Amino acid sequence: MQVASKEAAVRCAEELLMSLHNPSTRDSALAELSKHRDAIPELACLIWQSFGCVAILLEEIVSAYQHLSTGALSVQLSNRVCNAMALLQCLAAHPATRRAVLDLQLVHYLFPFLSNHPQHQPADPRPAEFLRLTALGVIGALAKSEDPQAVECLLRTEQLVPLCLRVMDFGSELSRTVATFVVQKVLQDPAGLAYVCNTYQRFEQVAAGLAGVLVYLRVNPSARLLKHVVRCYVLLTDNFRARQALSLYLPQELKDDSLLSRMQLQLRDRKTLLGVLHLRRLAERVEQPWPPVPLRPGAAAVAPLPASAAHGAC
Repeated sequence: MQVASKEAAVRCAEELLMSLHNPSTRDSALAELSKHRDAIPELACLIWQSFGCVAILLEEIVSAYQHLSTGALSVQLSNRVCNAMALLQCLAAHPATRRAVLDLQLVHYLFPFLSNHPQHQPADPRPAEFLRLTALGVIGALAKSEDPQAVECLLRTEQLVPLCLRVMDFGSELSRTVATFVVQKVLQDPAGLAYVCNTYQRFEQVAAGLAGVLVYLRVNPSARLLKHVVRCYVLLTDNFRARQALSLYLPQELKDDSLLSRMQLQLRDRKTLLGVLHLRRLAERVEQPWPPVPLRPGAAAVAPLPASAAHGAC
């Protein structure tokens, strides 16, 4: 019975994938595939092996670009493109198709949704936020994979970390949380930590972005977001030069209990509390700073280290 059900699901998926080629049935097919993607065995492989389906998904994603800067996104268009990105996330999460997504750098198609910040606030910001969050979900699926080369492939774009920092500055709480999680996964990888700490300019941008999230948390407490921020700081201390800088310029929000006291009803994560204590002990042992420049939200980036010093940093 279970086998028959799976076979029926696969046949249904194949029919829906064929329906993507018909413009009049594409919208409903995208919605059905996205809705039932977890119940369809090997959907990622079916999408990848079906003629033209990946190109159709990318076509749908690109169709939203022209509406991003104007803030004129409709809910219907946003939902349609989100469904296409949800299917792309299937490819990103599946071990048989993930490497192809990385090698082809399909994440480039998602970057416009992260960099978009309309000059004028749209009447309804939710459509753009849904797109931003779904795009981050695809990137998060790649970053959290067990593939040791995933982060290295993502960093080749040179845009991933700056765009995540941008979302951490202006996104919704959930978008900030996912963007911070992606930065955390980058720092968790030795190649990612080396990349961020290769120059003081990169390190300062990440540290200032994290400090900005702490400022946001003063007004919008979120234990989940704080957990990822603290984890990022702790991971940075694994690098000697970064640890030197943080020992002197750790944000005040992590030095006293004012922020934690606001979240005492939410915060039950022992690992986060231990991380904060670790950072406080570090701040008590003031070391020679990297360059003597304060790390604060919005601080101007300084010039990178000379090549010899930069390579010695990690």
